[in-house]
Amino acid sequence: MHLPSRTFNQTYEQDMAVFRTRLQWLLLAAGIVFGLCLPLFTGTYMLTIVITTMTVIIATLGIQILTGYCGQLSVGHAAFVAVGAYTSALLVAQTGLSFWIAVPIAGIAAGLVGLLVGFTSIRLKGFYLIISTLAAQFIIMYIIIHWTSLTGGSFGMSAPAPKLGRIGFAAPQSYFYIVLVALLIATYVAKNIVRTNVGRAFIAIRDNDLAAKVMGVNLTAHKLLAFFIGCAFAGIGGALLAHGRGVITPDNYTLIESFWYLGYVIIGGLGTITGAFFGVVFIAILNNGLSAVLASLSTVFPGAGSLLAPLMLFIFGLVIVLFLTFEPRGLAHRWEIFKAYYRLWPFSH
Repeated sequence: MHLPSRTFNQTYEQDMAVFRTRLQWLLLAAGIVFGLCLPLFTGTYMLTIVITTMTVIIATLGIQILTGYCGQLSVGHAAFVAVGAYTSALLVAQTGLSFWIAVPIAGIAAGLVGLLVGFTSIRLKGFYLIISTLAAQFIIMYIIIHWTSLTGGSFGMSAPAPKLGRIGFAAPQSYFYIVLVALLIATYVAKNIVRTNVGRAFIAIRDNDLAAKVMGVNLTAHKLLAFFIGCAFAGIGGALLAHGRGVITPDNYTLIESFWYLGYVIIGGLGTITGAFFGVVFIAILNNGLSAVLASLSTVFPGAGSLLAPLMLFIFGLVIVLFLTFEPRGLAHRWEIFKAYYRLWPFSH
C-alpha cells in the first residue's frame, strides 16, 4: 500500500506511476513554481550555494546507482567528476564547441573512463574493489596534474559560461535554470533506470550476486553498465559545476571529495534516489550553518574562521559514525516512516 488510507489503484499504470495522488501532483507543481521563482528573491551568494548543491546531487545520483543500487563500492568518484569537468571545459574553451553539446560528451567521456575501471574490477569485491577504485582516483588525478599542456596542471583552467546565441548564462540567476532543468532530467532518468529490469538486476547483484547469476543476470554486463551510468552522472555533474564556477583546479577533486560523495549516500540512505537529495542537502546545510557560526565567532575570536575546514571534517566523520550506528538506512528511511504514517492516517496510532 503506497497510498493514503481508503485510496486504491485500479490499474497497473496507476500503481506504477511515480506521482499517484492529487496531493503529489500539487506538491510537484508547487516545487516547480518555487524553483522557477527562487532566483527572483534569493541573493547571489545563496543562489551560488543552491547551484553547487544541485550539481553535487547530480553527481551523487551516479554513486547512488553504482554503490547504492548495484553494490559496487567506489572511492574514486571525485576523479570521474573531474573527467567530466575537464572534458567539458577543454571542449568549450579550446575547441569552441557549444556548451550544450560539450556537457553530454563530458558525461559519455566520464562513463567510458568508468567503463575502463569497471573492466579491471569485474572479479573484485569488497576491499579489493575499493583499492581498485582508489587506484583509479590517483591515476586520473596524476594525469590531470601532470599533463600541463592540456589541463593547466596545478594551476587549473577556465570553464567558460554557456551561451545560447547572444544570450549569456554567466550570472547565477540565469545559470540556475540550466542546472535546475539538468537536475530534473537526471532525477527522472535515475528514477526510471532503477525501476526497469536493469535496475532490478542491479539490486539483485547488490543483494547476492551468486543468486543473481543463477537467475540469469549477466554479472559482467550489468556491473560494467553500472560503472558507465554512475560515472556518466558524475561527469555531467562535474561539467555543470565547472562551468558554474568558471575555473577548475585539481584541488576540487581530491580523495577527500570522493569520501564526501560516499558520505552523502550513507547519510541520505543507500539504495534510494531521494537519499542523494537528503544527504547532499543535509551536509550543505550543516556546512553553511557551521560557516555562519564561525564567521560570527571570528568577530570575538579572530582565529575562529581558520577552524572551518578541520572542524567540518571532524563533524562529517562524527555524523557518518552516528548514522551508521543509529540510522544505517539514512534519512531516506526516516522519510519513508513519515510517509507510512501519512498513508495509514488516521489509523497510524
